[in-house]
Amino acid sequence: MKPFENIPQLGTGIFTIREVASILRIPYPKVLRWVKEYWDGRLGKLFQTQYSWMTEGSRAVSFHTVVELYVMIQLAEKGVKTSEVLLAHQKLSRIYKTHFPFAQKQVLEEIQTDGKRIFWKRGEDIVSLNGSDQFNLNIIKIFFKMLDFGEEDVVSRLWPMGKDKAIVIDPARKFGHPIIDGKNIYPETIFEHFKAGDPIPYIAHIYQITEKEAEDAINYCKLAA
Repeated sequence: MKPFENIPQLGTGIFTIREVASILRIPYPKVLRWVKEYWDGRLGKLFQTQYSWMTEGSRAVSFHTVVELYVMIQLAEKGVKTSEVLLAHQKLSRIYKTHFPFAQKQVLEEIQTDGKRIFWKRGEDIVSLNGSDQFNLNIIKIFFKMLDFGEEDVVSRLWPMGKDKAIVIDPARKFGHPIIDGKNIYPETIFEHFKAGDPIPYIAHIYQITEKEAEDAINYCKLAA
């Protein structure tokens, strides 16, 4: 595939490694290692680009890299060798003609397991992974339900607590910082009032949101802490 430009720009989101770790609830050192060693290292060499960049002294990545990180780290957690995960990424990139296959609706929909292998099949193309643990795809399927897809069936939004909660990550708004859906209000803003002792009905009133939205914001911050 041709090289592509992966630089910070409007609509792609800007997420520091610490923010990624908080959103995905994955230890910071693990996220940093994957970005530096695998994305900027092996995949970066393959696509002749760098997946991360430096912003205000911190390494940052785009929204689609955040989504791919979650999927690929989960596969590795199930005992799949990192080399196999990266090779699968390479093959799926070719088959689906995208630099971000694990942010593609069709790839996430077509993931299958026979209990021992994870595999994708499209026409005559088959990509499979072998792990050391019994495969259960529930964690990927649950993650799939937390995603919205936009143009060309690429992930467009992430609901980190599920779609029944008010917190959404939209790279087209506030550079992808978690916000209350339909508002430009950060969960942290609501949480600071809560920590200061303000009652939820009062917080909801002054910010013109529902009490449930306020509660969702508070719970998001508690989980991310």
